[in-house]
Amino acid sequence: MSALASLIFGSPLALAALLALPAIWWLLRLTPPRPRRVVFPPTALLADLDPADRTPAHTPWWLTLLRLTLAALLIAALARPEWRPDPEPALGSGPLWLIVDDGWPAAAGWEEQRRAAERILADAARTGRPTTLVGTVEGAAQDFDPQPPEDAARRLAVLGPRALPDDRPALLAGLAAAAARAQPGAVVWLTHGADLDPAGSSAGFAEGLARLTPDAVRRLSRPARLDTVAIADLEPSTDALALRLVRAATESAATVALRALDRRGRVLAEVAAPFAPGSTAATARFALPRAVLDEIARVEVVEPTGAGGVRLLDESSRRRTVGLIGGSGSDRAQPLLTPEHYLEAALIPFADLRRPRAGELAPAVTELLEPGLSVLIAADLGGLTGEVAARIEAWVKRGGVLVRFAGPRLAAARGPDPLLPVALRQGERSFGGALSWSEPHGLGPFAATGPFAGLAVPGDVRVARQILAEPGPELAERTWASLDDGTPLVTAQRLGEGRVVLFHVGADTSWSNLALSGTFVEMLRRITALAVGGASTSSGAALPPWRLLDGAGQLGAPSAEARPLERTGGALPKPDRSHPPGLYGDDLAFVSLPTFRLGDRLAPLDAVAGFTATVRRADESRDLAPALLVAALLLALLDAAIALAPRLHRPRRAPVHGLVALFLAAALLATPDRAQAADADAFARAAATSTRLAYVVTGDSETDDVARRGLVALSRALGERTALEPGEPVGVDPARDELAFFPILYWPIAPGVAIPDARVLGRVDAYMKNGGLVVFDTRDAVDGAAPGRARATPAGEALRALLSRLDLPELEPLPVDHVLGRTFFLLRDLPGRFDGGRPWVEASGGVEGDGAPRPLRAGDGVSSILITGADWIGAWAEDDGGDPLLPVQSADPKAREMAMRVGINIVMYAITGNYKADQVHVPTLLQRLGR
Repeated sequence: MSALASLIFGSPLALAALLALPAIWWLLRLTPPRPRRVVFPPTALLADLDPADRTPAHTPWWLTLLRLTLAALLIAALARPEWRPDPEPALGSGPLWLIVDDGWPAAAGWEEQRRAAERILADAARTGRPTTLVGTVEGAAQDFDPQPPEDAARRLAVLGPRALPDDRPALLAGLAAAAARAQPGAVVWLTHGADLDPAGSSAGFAEGLARLTPDAVRRLSRPARLDTVAIADLEPSTDALALRLVRAATESAATVALRALDRRGRVLAEVAAPFAPGSTAATARFALPRAVLDEIARVEVVEPTGAGGVRLLDESSRRRTVGLIGGSGSDRAQPLLTPEHYLEAALIPFADLRRPRAGELAPAVTELLEPGLSVLIAADLGGLTGEVAARIEAWVKRGGVLVRFAGPRLAAARGPDPLLPVALRQGERSFGGALSWSEPHGLGPFAATGPFAGLAVPGDVRVARQILAEPGPELAERTWASLDDGTPLVTAQRLGEGRVVLFHVGADTSWSNLALSGTFVEMLRRITALAVGGASTSSGAALPPWRLLDGAGQLGAPSAEARPLERTGGALPKPDRSHPPGLYGDDLAFVSLPTFRLGDRLAPLDAVAGFTATVRRADESRDLAPALLVAALLLALLDAAIALAPRLHRPRRAPVHGLVALFLAAALLATPDRAQAADADAFARAAATSTRLAYVVTGDSETDDVARRGLVALSRALGERTALEPGEPVGVDPARDELAFFPILYWPIAPGVAIPDARVLGRVDAYMKNGGLVVFDTRDAVDGAAPGRARATPAGEALRALLSRLDLPELEPLPVDHVLGRTFFLLRDLPGRFDGGRPWVEASGGVEGDGAPRPLRAGDGVSSILITGADWIGAWAEDDGGDPLLPVQSADPKAREMAMRVGINIVMYAITGNYKADQVHVPTLLQRLGR
């Protein structure tokens, strides 16, 4: 590759000024006309004098060359030259299709992938090439019409990895419709290198693109290293939390670090999972005390990041207390063959067992039904009646799960039993014995509406005896599992908030060998999980989206397109755009929808036919314009020194003047740094002299003007109504200004503005962690968003992309009892220009165990972040005459006044902390004092 191929010009038209160099050369050599000579005899006396100053008749050639070089350097710098050791290959001409994989595997290398897309769009912008930018997750639900590269670059700024798999087949359908309207000249596919489609759709997607674009230049850009890792499954055991990990790459050994966190984001433990060479699976174990294991709310892969490497734990993942009671007694000669033994062996990996000390049934039930019991398993108890049945029935109606197993006693029971899901025939059905013509039966398919849906039917399980149910219209609805002849194996019925479940076979091996299979353990595990959460997490209940994951694995508020989760039969659906991965339910009871599950596909992208594959590398480009400007400045100083040299009458002073010239050159080169330091000192003095409110300068003139006017009006109101006398508000640039001087930083989100780089966001993150409050305002009349929330508005998308790069705590909608509503004014809601939105703040913890409203947080713990879409600053802004600058949505004449009170409360909250939180304890203190 030639050196010239690595030189790129951002404004190549500026090089046309080089054509003016000959004219400049002619001007430099131009001399005034020869003067007319007049003979004056006395001047003969001056002929022998040596003149001190000599004026050359022509400019020296070397000085002309120096000045031409100076002009050429300035022209080249204006052309914005850039050196790229590895330039992008030529992409022909015509419209450009830029396809970006934005599924969850892209999170690990998103910055590298985004920079590659920026370089491609920059090349397209130089030639004004129309561009179609599409992501693979959205599929066909996006715009495929070509647009200017500048518009595509703005869309790229808010594009980010999603916590969903790539939908390449749907995307191909949308591209087919676009190709029918206009054929592209080039197709570039920026892939994360992983294939998540169960059928391996990558090859079909590439072949389809090749058929759609037969005359286009097609290029595939893949990462240099594929290190995608996902948590496939987790399985609690007696003393540890075991996780199965999978990876796409298999070439070499690797060690992946994982950490477990609680609901507040505190790290409880870290472990390492080694991958052997050539292996795609590994296991990690968190060996912790049971109390600590139950506190784990999240397990994540430390590096690489991504939603697939995050597993959220719901209540079904925690160990439950299971009471075990049997009718066979404890004095049998062979205790290892009792039903209780098989049940204990199956339940120990995921439950804490509770066995009664009392031998009689009534005291044993009373002992077991203590607080904390989730499931009661009865092995071959006869008919339950009287006080014992009433006590168990009341416990089940409160949310417990009663699991009963058949046996000789239950088969011989007579009379009605209120704790059976179906009516039973007296006696038992036997087949496969010496006097029977039939063979033992196997299991049939599990019901799609029961908790066993999705379980593989074991082929080696045989049932020789069972208790039959009386036929009835409700029998099919209450059957969770059946034999291959259609007779029930497991039936269940709801009873209040709980359930009654009956296995129509025994829990030992006398009636079947089900107890010896792994399916028996999984069936008990799923039944135990039903005892958690009550009605809100039961099968068939619609669970609203609560906290959803973004592509980087961070929890945030649900998007507008997220829909409630239907747990049909207790089975969770596959994640899609309507049901993104995350938590569904509420803070009292929720279920986790994982991004990746055992059996999902995670493989490297195969060789793609029809595409020229290239490997993405780190961006090593260098901007040459600053170096050219510095060189031009040095030549200009040298030219000035040469021009001053003839004026030096004393030769010995030449070195002194040369040193002075060098000193001036160094001073000029250091001027930007000194000016910047002087500006920083002036900024620090101005910010430290008084309390000032600050806003982030976005670069959008209209947004920045509204922000400045809004904070000016708020500062004036603070001076008039409170003891605070704030100074003039300040517009800050987080890239260069110190943020620690300001108690509050208002950040209006302007769509289309580039997201700051990692260094700038690191400064913002440090400001928030050290006590600063940042108010993010999307100003779009929509409920405030949290990180990862996919929003339909451009401002919401920009906010989601920005927050995904910050290390944020867990967020929650502003509680009704939050101290923000009572720091100065008593407010029930926080309106701005728009009403109806709920701001988001840092989560302050759970609720009381008795369900009482959550108390206010004590201490000075101020939320580090406040997110809204109400446009508070627009409601505060006033024009030069003191009139409102922007209209408010509400018809209430006091709407603007209420918005100003909101601003005062926010400032008081940021400055004084939530010192008023202790007021919630006043009623309790007065009650204890007897008043």
